[in-house]
Amino acid sequence: MKKILITPEGFQSLNEEAKRLKTVSRPKVINAIAEARAHGDLSENAEYHAAREQQSLIEGRIKELESFIGRAEVITVSKLSGPIKFGATVTLENDDTLEKKTFQIVSEAEASVERGLLNIGSPLAKALIGKDEGDNAEVITPGGERSYTILEIKYV
Repeated sequence: MKKILITPEGFQSLNEEAKRLKTVSRPKVINAIAEARAHGDLSENAEYHAAREQQSLIEGRIKELESFIGRAEVITVSKLSGPIKFGATVTLENDDTLEKKTFQIVSEAEASVERGLLNIGSPLAKALIGKDEGDNAEVITPGGERSYTILEIKYV
């Protein structure tokens, strides 16, 4: 199986989520299923069907997390340097709006644009990989082509 690069923080977060699902969410939904079952006729028991659906979602997420964790290769970002690569924290300036944004390039499993964690497989991250401070990156997005200037690269 293909290894997934991940930051130590991302690895810890995935482990914590898996633990929470196994120790809190799973038992809670099992209890909800048992309670709903006690109400009798399961064919028309909306609580039972909702709890079973929730159980399915939880079990699916646990399997997904276990797969990520099993294939994870934890990278100590602070030991890296040079042009943009996995783990880099990059400050960009939009050449049109002059808006500045900072992102860390991370794995798909830990990506969250709202938290400034950019998926390494995203168009923007792909355009940034290998570039250095002062370089421009052109990105084709659904909204059109965007141009960014790379202001700073850090590995923290």
